[in-house]
Amino acid sequence: MSRAMADETADRPPARRPGGRNARVRAQILAATVELVARDGVVGFRYEEVAELAGVHKTSVYRNWPDREELIVDALLRYAEGLASVADTGDLHRDLADFLMGIAGGLETPFGRTLEQAVQPARQSPSVRQALDRVLDQRVAAMRRRVDTAVDRGELPPVDIPFLGEMISGPVHLIVNRGLRAFTRADAERIVAVVLAGIRATAPHG
Repeated sequence: MSRAMADETADRPPARRPGGRNARVRAQILAATVELVARDGVVGFRYEEVAELAGVHKTSVYRNWPDREELIVDALLRYAEGLASVADTGDLHRDLADFLMGIAGGLETPFGRTLEQAVQPARQSPSVRQALDRVLDQRVAAMRRRVDTAVDRGELPPVDIPFLGEMISGPVHLIVNRGLRAFTRADAERIVAVVLAGIRATAPHG
């Protein structure tokens, strides 16, 4: 390499790696937001506490999210990404039981607590309400794909999928939120068995 080329290379700013520091800072801010909303709810969430908990300068928070509610919405959606999935092992009962165990585990995380805290106060905030609706829509869509496959295979008659979701997930929320005992695999298996049996027994014939 010539001296001129070497000097030119030395003068160039270092290449920015994809993601890089800003991506890490954003992730820290979103994680801190979820933790604070889980602790204090949407109404009690204090914008100014985010930087301290995230370990970043407060200007990083304001620069990325000038609006308080926009930050809450982004945090909800970011941490919902991994929760809206239903596996397809070919065994519907097993897949739905796994899904319920995932819900139960999720309710014990900061994000799960955030959702539980946010549902009621979110009625006062259209943007947060819309974010929560999107989270729930993602979960229903994931279940719809799996159940539609089961219907196509003849494992299950046509079913109202939002209703199915409410029937199997409702007991999970009840047991976990009461906190009187742990939600177990046996609970998940029993709930799925009862609900699927009911759907098959009440399906129209002919």
